[in-house]
Amino acid sequence: MAYFCLILAYVLLAVTLRLPHPRKSSSQINARRRSAWLLDRLRTAWMRSGTFLTALGITTGIIALRSTGILQGWEFSVSDQFFRLRPPEPRDERILIIGIDEADLQWVGDWPIDNKTLTQLLQTLKAANPRAIGLDLYRDLPNDNQYLELVEVMKSMPNLIGIEQLPDQSNADGVKPAAPLDELGQVGFNNIIPDPDQTVRRSILYWQADKRPLYQESFALKLAQLYLKPYDISPKRAKPNSRDLKLGSAVFHQLKADDGNYIRADVGAYQIWVNFRGGTGSFHIVSLSQVLKGDVSQDLIRDRIVLIGSTAVSLKDFSATPYNSDLHLFGKRQRTQLMSGVELQAQFISQIISAVLDHRPLLRNGSEGLEWVWIGLWTWLGTVMCWRLRTPRRSLAAIAVACIIVVGVGYAAFRWSWIIPVVPPILGLVGAAAVITSYVAHSEEELKRSTEFLRRVIDSIPDPVFVKDKQHRWIVLNEAYARFVGVPVADLVGRTVYDVFPKHEADVFWQQDAQVFRRETEQENEEQLTNIYGTTYCIATKRSLHKDAAGNLLLVGVIRDITQRKSVEEELRRTTAELSKSNEELRQSQNRLSYLANHDPLTGLPNRQYFHEKLQQAIEWAEANRRQVALLFLDLDGFKQVNDTLGHSIGDQLLKSVSKRLTCCLRVSDTVARLGGDEFTVILPAVPGIQEVIRVADKILHTLAQPFVLEGHTVRVTTSIGISLYPNHAEDLDTLLQQADAAMYRAKQAGKSQFAIANQTDYQID
Repeated sequence: MAYFCLILAYVLLAVTLRLPHPRKSSSQINARRRSAWLLDRLRTAWMRSGTFLTALGITTGIIALRSTGILQGWEFSVSDQFFRLRPPEPRDERILIIGIDEADLQWVGDWPIDNKTLTQLLQTLKAANPRAIGLDLYRDLPNDNQYLELVEVMKSMPNLIGIEQLPDQSNADGVKPAAPLDELGQVGFNNIIPDPDQTVRRSILYWQADKRPLYQESFALKLAQLYLKPYDISPKRAKPNSRDLKLGSAVFHQLKADDGNYIRADVGAYQIWVNFRGGTGSFHIVSLSQVLKGDVSQDLIRDRIVLIGSTAVSLKDFSATPYNSDLHLFGKRQRTQLMSGVELQAQFISQIISAVLDHRPLLRNGSEGLEWVWIGLWTWLGTVMCWRLRTPRRSLAAIAVACIIVVGVGYAAFRWSWIIPVVPPILGLVGAAAVITSYVAHSEEELKRSTEFLRRVIDSIPDPVFVKDKQHRWIVLNEAYARFVGVPVADLVGRTVYDVFPKHEADVFWQQDAQVFRRETEQENEEQLTNIYGTTYCIATKRSLHKDAAGNLLLVGVIRDITQRKSVEEELRRTTAELSKSNEELRQSQNRLSYLANHDPLTGLPNRQYFHEKLQQAIEWAEANRRQVALLFLDLDGFKQVNDTLGHSIGDQLLKSVSKRLTCCLRVSDTVARLGGDEFTVILPAVPGIQEVIRVADKILHTLAQPFVLEGHTVRVTTSIGISLYPNHAEDLDTLLQQADAAMYRAKQAGKSQFAIANQTDYQID
């Protein structure tokens, strides 16, 4: 306890000190963060491993308890109940039982029945041609007048199988078979092996008895083989386990000592589980007297397995099965509706035939390792549920639901003929609930002690500090937090943020707390907090998780008021935004002034100054790349007449329209400029030769020769163009411009609406 208090105090102080502090270096702060994070990780890992170790310990105890056989009776009772809950299967019409009941004993007059009666019965059955006859009666065949006739009848019936009882624990000497059938090899043993509760749940297929070199076949197996003989189905060794019996596609796995519900069972013979079709009455039963009196149709006997045996209560040939045993309180078991021996043999036979012909599943179980995992998973689930739910009432409800699910899964698996443990997982769930509930009660007490200790520690911290449980309730707060919020500590403990703060703020606080609980990492946030007086603060909150000695998960939060700092930051942001806006406006003004200085205000084309700059750039580029630059000097023909007749407004519109036409008929890389009045220039950079320039000039002449419609007036103007090329006609800007200007005047003198090339003959538009 003392160690826990020291560690928790250290963690809490470390959380407080991790807030920015001007007197601590960043390396010191990072060292504290790393140590606190490592401590939190170690505690989290310890609590998780503790849950796993608890489940592992309970599972180990249950498996050890199960290995002693103490749980075997309960597990048998559960599987028996599953048998009774399972819907009844249709009656197997391939088997007919001739039962010797109390009325037959009175009618025959003696027991065992005499040779005459048995001879008559066998002759009647032989005439009906059954596929197999099972004589489930011990016969020592007394030597009377009918003895020889009975022997002859037996020898004439190759489909007749008798019984013997091999020596076992119930009868050390056994019971010998009828001599004629024994000589013919038409005998099978009918021994049964009851479980410790005297209930029959397994049958024997083969048994190697003392002083017999070969394995003996059971009564049921011999009759089943006779029935399957027309299908050409005979016993084979199953692969890969050659010890298992295979009939057709059905494999009868040999029962092992610890399969399913069995613990160290005696499996000396070849045993299998019995998948009973149902309780008593699962087969068609007629009485001996009915057969002898001719009241039974031969169609009911033909091509079936006919079993002859006792069903009389006075003969006491009855056994308990899962369908007729019931577990009561205090371990008292009551037997009702026991199954006769002949009907029990019918169950054995039906299971073999149905598995082979109908693919009816045999009972089976998973490996022992899978059963251990199954038990462990449910125990671990119970441990986790109780640990998370914490309260006894909720834990009990969850465990009850889990137990119901276990039983439901076990029953569903049983419907598919799988036997899985049910009692051990339920004990694991109950054991987990008991252990975790006890631990939670202890942890609640520890939580009270931890809360008191935390209260004393955090009251010494000047910053507001709060501690919450996993339900987001305040459990510890210091006085600084109470003063900050404006609510006494006593009124805050046990409440949540929704009880104190506005809903929009409470939603934020709750979400931030939930993220810390979910991610299990510390988290820093900036939020707003409105106290009870309506004052809103900007706060910086650091949240982290810690666990006390009992494993209680606690959220520790430290608050710092940053309202003043946020105000300063907001003022700085506003000033920065205003400066940025002023700079942008200044930049735009400069761009506008630059544009006005370089462009003609009427047409928007580059002016004389900007034209000179663009031409100089084109010449320099052409010189560097050994290319040509063409300069076109344009002057409108008849512009003065338009101004004089239609006014300067129409003249200005005409100049604008000319500017647009010039721009549209040239390349993007070409430059159109207005030098003033009706004088325009065109710079054609990187021209391949004079022919390309002539083509452009010709295009300009045709374009401007088209009529202009201005305010309802149709205006026609032409242009005269002078052309000079760099470096052909000049190697500097001024000379190049003079050459183009001179060429333009020559074009005007030659008749206008044409172009002239410097030092060449003028060209006129067609």
